Amino acid sequence: MTVVAKLGSSIVAGGEGALRTDVLDRVCVQVGELHAGGENVVLVTSGAIARGMRVLELGRRPSAIDELQAASAVGQGSLFRAYEERLGRSEIRAAQVLLTASDLQLRTHYLNARQTLSRLLAWRVVPVVNENDTTATDEITFGDNDFLAAQVAIMLEARLLVLLTDQSGLYTKDPRRHDDAELVTEVTEEAQLTGYEIGEHTSPFGLGGMRSKVAAAGMAGASGIGAVICDGTAEGTLVAAARGDATGTRFSSHLDRTPSFKLWLRYAKPSHGKLLVDDGAARVLRERGSSLLPVGITEVEGEFDAGDAVDVTSDGQAIGKGIVNYSANELRQIKGMRTDKVRELLPHASEEAVHRDYFVLT
Repeated sequence: MTVVAKLGSSIVAGGEGALRTDVLDRVCVQVGELHAGGENVVLVTSGAIARGMRVLELGRRPSAIDELQAASAVGQGSLFRAYEERLGRSEIRAAQVLLTASDLQLRTHYLNARQTLSRLLAWRVVPVVNENDTTATDEITFGDNDFLAAQVAIMLEARLLVLLTDQSGLYTKDPRRHDDAELVTEVTEEAQLTGYEIGEHTSPFGLGGMRSKVAAAGMAGASGIGAVICDGTAEGTLVAAARGDATGTRFSSHLDRTPSFKLWLRYAKPSHGKLLVDDGAARVLRERGSSLLPVGITEVEGEFDAGDAVDVTSDGQAIGKGIVNYSANELRQIKGMRTDKVRELLPHASEEAVHRDYFVLT
């Protein structure tokens, strides 16, 4: 069984970007305890940029991509060594794993990354995962690696995702601004979240915040993986979360796991366009799990190629996402047409615009 633990910038780095060595000490001791008990542990860490800022004596987080990449390049090595040294005290080997968005978006890369991580776990090595910020572009803006942590948990079919932050968990309001904020100990369904004020506040060194952590917990739950948001600076919280003890906010998992391909499609593969469909197509997609045929498409938005992912909507309501068998230009030619007419125009065309095996409901 595998536990994925994510450490945000707020607990990895202090107010001026210095490593919070006391926090890393406590977390790595707990990893050692779980590891000795037979648990596989994966650490997803933020903090490379914060570490680089400290070394370079930068007073504020850079905003330009090249500056972020340079700061990360300076900080990445020493950040990993901090984990490697502390895990080594428990005689645990560590491996640095750097991922980019393309490693999640491209199916072959996704499978290769999963295979590599699985092999490391089989060898009883603790992977220390971070985004490869030195070559990344848009992915630097992911929610302080919360999205990445959820993806890794899904990729490995982990039993639990633990999001370690500098707060005790999810509150009904931002406790930094409201004295009457109350800790939410358990979230059993998504509708429960509508009653809470979930803010975007984060540290000077990160881009996360409680909202991105709640979203990551929801992603994990949709794949049958429970999640806990808790205070990583406190003693014993990682072990408590892994053992099911009361700590922080626990998010219930869905009973049924979604197949890994559809989880990848839903969360990792970005959409490049949108297909608007009529009521009949919307109904069979939702109720029968049918494929989407060109005859049911009313409008095509965006530019995409065959093999790209597209969102499917009806009357302004999202239905799902699928991998399309046609380019945007081809679909504009054949939208609303029956299959026999499509074949006359495009003799070697696929019958389905989006096959049901490559479609996932929102």
